[in-house]
Formats: sequence, structure tokens, C-alpha cells
Amino acid sequence: MAGTGPGALAAVRALREAGTDVVALVTGRPEAPLLPPRLRVPVLTSAAVAEVTGADGLSGVLVTGPGAAERRLDCDTLVLTGEGVPECELARLAGAALDPATRGPAVDTALRTALAGVFAAGDVLRGGGDAPGAAAEGRHAARAALRHLAGGGRPAGLLRLEAVAPLEWITPGLLPVPGEPPPRGRFTLSVSRRVERPVLLAEQDGRPLGRWPVPHTARPDRPLHLYGEPFAAADPLGGPVRVRIGRTPSPAGRSRG
Repeated sequence: MAGTGPGALAAVRALREAGTDVVALVTGRPEAPLLPPRLRVPVLTSAAVAEVTGADGLSGVLVTGPGAAERRLDCDTLVLTGEGVPECELARLAGAALDPATRGPAVDTALRTALAGVFAAGDVLRGGGDAPGAAAEGRHAARAALRHLAGGGRPAGLLRLEAVAPLEWITPGLLPVPGEPPPRGRFTLSVSRRVERPVLLAEQDGRPLGRWPVPHTARPDRPLHLYGEPFAAADPLGGPVRVRIGRTPSPAGRSRG
């Protein structure tokens, strides 16, 4: 198995549940993904499949790792997965502004794009999302679309949210227009590496806006969420709101034995 992200984990799960012996999961990420104990398989991190071998059929693969180290694995099947990409071709062709981080349409908290009357949700916004989350976003977008059709719609917000590495992206990536409170919902964030005792921090033009401890370890295969109105203190006429992730200091005096 070669790949990363939710697609790779879903493929491992399907193969193991079908009784297939998975020789290894090869991922370019520096850390192994989070797998439940019953689905544990050998994981080769910071690695890539460089070559396949076999005359009449696949008999093995050559894996390269850190420092160009090589390792040959015997197998009869190679499954390739990749990062999900947004299904946003129609929105792109229509001229919707795209978020450079997610590569999907830029939307505000009502899931409005920069095109009047055009809304986006689920896999249109980002690839590899979960079905319950996409369904909830669809219902949210539908309510906003009904308000728009009833004459209560507004243009998408212009105040941008920017994710600072190791955060990869945040969506929605625009805040509402002035005078409109964010609807109930959530902001979803992705992180590129593991962070213990994470805390999310936001600032605008050097001014702190808030700090939100995360109740679990941040991992690339586990989205982070902010709920409610976390950026209500942002100045709608100010610069972009920058969101970053840090670590909560260990309690003073705790031993590390």
C-alpha cells in the first residue's frame, strides 16, 4: 500500500477486513498514521515506492527511504492512493475564486463563494472529507441558499483566514461581511505533522484574537475543529486573520520519567 491520508487508511481497512495480508503501508509523511489495533500493519515512513519488479506479474517493490536507503518487499499487488482533491471543476469554470491552500472554492461561514448565489460544500471544498461532515455542510449550504432566494442573501465575506505551517489549511477561509454573525457551525483545519498538547492561536495585524486548547494530539490524519464564533473579535477592515498551532507547556514540576 503506497499513499497517505484518509484514502490510504480506508484502503488498509478494506483489505484487512477482506482477509488480505498487507505487507506494508509506505507513506511519504514522517509519522505513521493512526490505525486501530485490529488494523495495524507495518508502516514505512518518509518513504516512497521507487520501482516495481516482476516478469509475468508483480512480484515485489523497491522502497526508498531517508538517506536514499533501499528496501525490497515481496508482494503480488500494489495499491496506490493519494491526497484527495476538491471536485470543483464546475465552480472553477464558472470563475469562483479558489483557496490556494485547499484548492477548492474560497467560501465564508455561510459557504458562499465569491459568485453571487453559488454555494459550495463537502468534497467541492476539499478532498477526502467524511460523509457525515459533507452532509452537514450540505444542509448548512441549503439553508443559506434558501435565504439567498428569499432575498436575504449577501455577498461572500472578504476577510481571509490564513493557516500558518504546520497547519495546512482552514475552511471556511473567509469571514462574513460586517454586521453578520457567523452561523452555527465549525471551522476545519488540517495539520502536516504531529503536535502534542496542541493549542490553536489566532491573531490579526499582530493583535491576539483567541487561544483554544485542543483536547487531543494533532495528527495529519485527524482534522481539527473550531466551533461557534472563534473570530468574532476580528476587525472586518483589518488584515488577514492568521491561525497557527502551538504547544501547551507541560505542567511545572511534572517529572518526565
